[in-house]
Amino acid sequence: MAFVITDPCIGTKDAACVDVCPVDCIHPRKDEPEFAQTTMLYIHPEECIDCGACVPACPVAAIYDSPESTPASQKQLVDANSVYRAGDAGAVAQAEAVVQAHIAAHADLMAVAPAERAAAHAG
Repeated sequence: MAFVITDPCIGTKDAACVDVCPVDCIHPRKDEPEFAQTTMLYIHPEECIDCGACVPACPVAAIYDSPESTPASQKQLVDANSVYRAGDAGAVAQAEAVVQAHIAAHADLMAVAPAERAAAHAG
């Protein structure tokens, strides 16, 4: 698995990463029906080519370069990225269930502004 989008994306869903991705592996895009119903964006692990263009484009530092570099408090979001598939309602629901469980387990951190959340997880 390649890059992982984590919880600073929750409450942000900024599509700057989508705009710079050369292979269109970040979903849902603003023009996809799932965009309105998802809590965050996801990187499709088999479509990602590990170019890293998305990392500096993310305004809230929500993207890590591997599951191993993802902070322990956000590891369950690796699973959300791995199961999400645009256009597959079951996969979308499964990914969103993982995200909702993460939100419930980290209510204290979710109260931190998205732009500051990556640093809060590290601390």
